[in-house]
Amino acid sequence: MTTAERAGTAATVDTPVLAVRDLSVSFPTETGTVSAVDAVSLDLAPGEIVGMVGESGCGKSVTAMSIAGLLPGSARVSGSVRLNGTELVGSRESALRRVRGKEIAYIFQEPMTSLNPVLTVGRQIGEVLQIHERMSRRAARARAVELLTLVGIPSAARRVDNYPHQLSGGMRQRVMIAMAVACGPKVLVADEPTTALDVTVQAGILQVLRDLRDRLGTSILIITHDLGVIADIADRVVVMYAGRVVERAPVTDLFAHPYHRYTAGLLSASPTPGRHAGTDRLQEIPGLVPVLSTQPDACTFADRCPAADSRCRDSAPPLEVVGAGTTDHLAACWHPCPSPRSPIEEVNR
Repeated sequence: MTTAERAGTAATVDTPVLAVRDLSVSFPTETGTVSAVDAVSLDLAPGEIVGMVGESGCGKSVTAMSIAGLLPGSARVSGSVRLNGTELVGSRESALRRVRGKEIAYIFQEPMTSLNPVLTVGRQIGEVLQIHERMSRRAARARAVELLTLVGIPSAARRVDNYPHQLSGGMRQRVMIAMAVACGPKVLVADEPTTALDVTVQAGILQVLRDLRDRLGTSILIITHDLGVIADIADRVVVMYAGRVVERAPVTDLFAHPYHRYTAGLLSASPTPGRHAGTDRLQEIPGLVPVLSTQPDACTFADRCPAADSRCRDSAPPLEVVGAGTTDHLAACWHPCPSPRSPIEEVNR
């Protein structure tokens, strides 16, 4: 089944495995409250891969961590996160511990800091199985070898007794994936799973994720700033800016016609086939993502968008359907891009 076919199939599913509605997160600081996530909503269908993209500071990782209550106790979280119909926001820590690793699992950004340096990788995978599946230590070790083989680590029976520092970056990332899928979770959240990996290793990690989705039917939410990763693996895309969802669409639609000016800027700032060095330079988006004490009733991208006018600064555009003949491409922009694959000149018109 092609990506487009999977996306079409996923869109027909009545009950998503993960349903996030109006999720908002803020943090108290010495200088006041910081609004990190504002009214984010998204669905993840069974067997679907959804990519979440945006610059650093857009709220992607906070959104991901808040789904299963992994934020610090000082975080103020509101809204709804339902996993197979079960509400997670406001659940007791004991209930969330039963969900984490079993029903929903995470792959964190840096495996070297996420893995315990004084335990073998087999022991660390085995602990997940002992806690959630009540396996004996011997059975958990045998299963760890199977999982390492599943994620493409050669000589798994030997590598199971390695410590993290004895493995390459790509192998450590595969160990993290093995731990995440050990109990067959329904949802896998991968936060920058290919960061700091070279191109060939990155391709291998993405192929592992695709294979796991195809074999196990796992739904995947992948967080990244790399549009190449999104194009390679995602069925649908959620674009975030300053804590808000500014565009949401099937991956092929988004790359063919970005409607939000921020999305168009991201695409124009990314290398694509056909560009020639020195003749077609990458274009940057001026300015930085704002740190917000409160979410203004305005477009948060207005200060970086030359197309902005008084309307953009006076009222926040709603996330609504854009384009003709579609109901699954949404954007929050008062001045959506009128032409397919708008270059930065269109963004700055």
